[in-house]
Amino acid sequence: MECLQSLAALRAWRCRQSRPVHFVPTMGALHDGHAQLIRRAARPLADAEPLVVVSVYVNPLQFGPAEDFERYPRSLEADQAVAAAAGAALFWAPSVAEMQPGGSEEITRLSPPASLQAVLCGRSRPGHFDGVATVVARLLALVRPQRLFLGEKDWQQLVILRRLVNDLGLPLVVESVATVREADGLACSSRNRYLTAAERRQALSLPQALAEARRRWLLEPRRPVHELVSGVQGQLQGAGLVVDYVELVWAHSLVPLPPAEPLPAGLILLAAAVHCGATRLIDHTLLMSRSPIVAIDGPAGAGKSTVTRAFARRLGLIYLDTGAMYRAVTWWVQRHGVAPDDPDAVGSLLADLDLQLSAGRDGEQLVRINGHDVTTAIRSPEVTAQVSLVAALGCVREALTAQQQAMGRRGGLVAEGRDIGTAVFPDAELKVFLTATTAERARRRALDLEQRGFAVPPLSELEHQIAERDRLDSSREVAPLRMAADAEELVTDGMTIASVIQALVDLFRQRVPEEVWPSP
Repeated sequence: MECLQSLAALRAWRCRQSRPVHFVPTMGALHDGHAQLIRRAARPLADAEPLVVVSVYVNPLQFGPAEDFERYPRSLEADQAVAAAAGAALFWAPSVAEMQPGGSEEITRLSPPASLQAVLCGRSRPGHFDGVATVVARLLALVRPQRLFLGEKDWQQLVILRRLVNDLGLPLVVESVATVREADGLACSSRNRYLTAAERRQALSLPQALAEARRRWLLEPRRPVHELVSGVQGQLQGAGLVVDYVELVWAHSLVPLPPAEPLPAGLILLAAAVHCGATRLIDHTLLMSRSPIVAIDGPAGAGKSTVTRAFARRLGLIYLDTGAMYRAVTWWVQRHGVAPDDPDAVGSLLADLDLQLSAGRDGEQLVRINGHDVTTAIRSPEVTAQVSLVAALGCVREALTAQQQAMGRRGGLVAEGRDIGTAVFPDAELKVFLTATTAERARRRALDLEQRGFAVPPLSELEHQIAERDRLDSSREVAPLRMAADAEELVTDGMTIASVIQALVDLFRQRVPEEVWPSP
């Protein structure tokens, strides 16, 4: 690990690098939480081996007049040892003069939206997040990383810096890492070293009160907001802590919840800040009414099944291939010699239908219909040619949508198909419209047919078939193929499977933090 202090040395180092650069900005006094950030930043992504830059800069712009800038812990040699052991390639510790060459009054400042600063720490620390945003933006401009790693413990800061990156159009991904806790449950913080032994025991009331509130919420999810807040406040005050705030807000927008209303569905942040002696501590818990759902839609041949299956394994989600369900019904219709566009005839076959999905040893989804294993048969060109006709029937979509929604009632799954985000799971945490050009989808279809042992038509014929399939899917009366208004479009031409999977993981993590759904 190299150790640098000047901007000139950093610029020279950065110009020599051809590998991706991942960045962990800190104020020093590194602890296990920082080490976890560095270890995560050092992991290979999409076949690339990154270089991790760790900065240590105690930023005067984010300290108020009565705050602890002068006594903030500084331990550069110990920090270097922690960073090196965790896998950093570069340790950069610039001076205040290097970061603010014209002084604090001359530096161009950034101010995040007032709505993100009017709650939680922003209300009691005016100007704090202006200072954070200003310096982090400068650090990012100097380091030029592909990824920025931040802890979920400082949740308001995470939300604000994600907004900064998005609003400025910075070409990087913000990746968050779950709060790391010490053995007794206290969230890792550089300020923990201020605590005496007695204060340390007293400070444990903070995570304990939040955990107790979460338990109460699980037992009674419709409990009013003010009851949860007052319960935490009472427990903290009973422990002798001075409460700065206890608040319930929407996790991503930080908008406060109405006090008299019960907690709504969605991702909610219950956060608190206290003074324990002279030390200010923050902590939070995240409340989510069910496990997350991911809806992946897109046209035929876009590669949804391949990447969705791998994405599900990567995040420990259940994989639901709804397209296989429609193919299985189509196979059943063909087996009975019924016209695929006859709603009455097809509807009569649904009455005694037993359609089961299960996972095979290699992760492939197995499909059985009325005792028949049709996993391979449903991928035949004959089924492909007629599945759009069967899927367009209202009786089929109604029956399979109800079954899919029943499967997703508890969440914790990723489903792919044509109408998942618009009809099946309109309240999914993440909706993605995965697509590719017709030519690219024809090329992939030819390769798939060849690998499965089927005859491969000319590419021009496959392109025509795919275009016709798109027309049928998009023009049907019931649940037509279209991108949901709140979906993310992902065009996969020129992308490797690994890079598509990583893009899906990044989109998922923008909406679902590790603290709610840890990666396996």
